[in-house]
Amino acid sequence: MAKVHKGLSFTEILKRFVFITIGSIMMGVALELFLVPNSVIDGGIAGISIMLAAKTPLPIGLYLFIVNVPFLVLGYKQIGKTFAISTLYGIALMSVTTALLHHVEAFTDEKLLAVLFGGLILGAGVGLVIRYGGSLDGVEIVSILISKKMRMPVGQIIMIFNVVVFIVAGFVFGWDSAMYSIFTYYIAIKVIDIVVEGLEESKSVTIISSEHDEISSAIMDRLGRSTTLIQARGGYSKEETQMIYCVVTRLELAKLKSIVQSIDEKAFIAIEHVSDVMGGSFSKGSIH
Repeated sequence: MAKVHKGLSFTEILKRFVFITIGSIMMGVALELFLVPNSVIDGGIAGISIMLAAKTPLPIGLYLFIVNVPFLVLGYKQIGKTFAISTLYGIALMSVTTALLHHVEAFTDEKLLAVLFGGLILGAGVGLVIRYGGSLDGVEIVSILISKKMRMPVGQIIMIFNVVVFIVAGFVFGWDSAMYSIFTYYIAIKVIDIVVEGLEESKSVTIISSEHDEISSAIMDRLGRSTTLIQARGGYSKEETQMIYCVVTRLELAKLKSIVQSIDEKAFIAIEHVSDVMGGSFSKGSIH
C-alpha cells in the first residue's frame, strides 16, 4: 500500500507565511529605499525591473510582478504547487511594498552606504524566503527549465543571465553604477548563503582505516559524536572493510583528525561541507 503524503501542519504553514512575509518586505525596502534611488540594481528580474522603471513612467513594483509571473506559470509543473504559491505570494508582497514606499525619501544618497545596507537587507530578505520554501526571482525558475533542456548547471545559467543584466545596466545607469551593482549582488549572495545555511557549518567526514572499530569508539567517547559504519570493499586490494561516517561541527574538525591520526597515521580521511543537518542523532553526547 502506497504511503499517503503528509501535508504541512498549521504551525509549519504559519511559520512559512510569517518568514516569507518578512523576507519579501525586506527586499522591497532594500530596493525602494536604498538601491533604486541611487541607480544601483540587483541581479535577475529585479535588475531588469529597475531599468525598465527608470526608462518608463510605470513603477518598479508593477514590473516586478508582471515580469516574474510568466516565469512562475511556465515552471509551475516543475517547481510544485506549494513552492509556486509561496513564490507568487512573496513576489506580490514585494511588489506592493515597493509601491507603498515609492514616495518615501531614500535612507542615504551615499552609494557605498546604499550598496552595503541594500545588499545586507536584500540578501537577508531573499535568504529568508528561500529558506522557508519560496523565491523572489523568476530567473531561478527558468534556469531550472533551461538546465534540464541544455544540461547546463543552474548556477552557470543564472550567472550568464546576470552578467548580461549588469552589462545592460552599464549602458543605462553608467559603468560606475554597474560596478556598484555587482558589489551589491555579491554582498547579497553571501548573506543569502548565511541565512539559508546558517553560521555553524557542519562537516561530513568519511574515514577508511583497518582500525575502524577503535576509531569509531574513540570518536564517540572523546568527541561525543555518533558514527555509522558502512560496509566497503577496496577497489585495488579487493579486501572487505568498513568505512566510518560521521558529522561534526567546524570547530570539532581538528580534534577529530587528531583522534583518528593518533590511532592510525595512515587512515584515509575525506571531509565535505554539509549545508544542513536534520533528524537522526546529530546532538552532541557526553564526552568521557
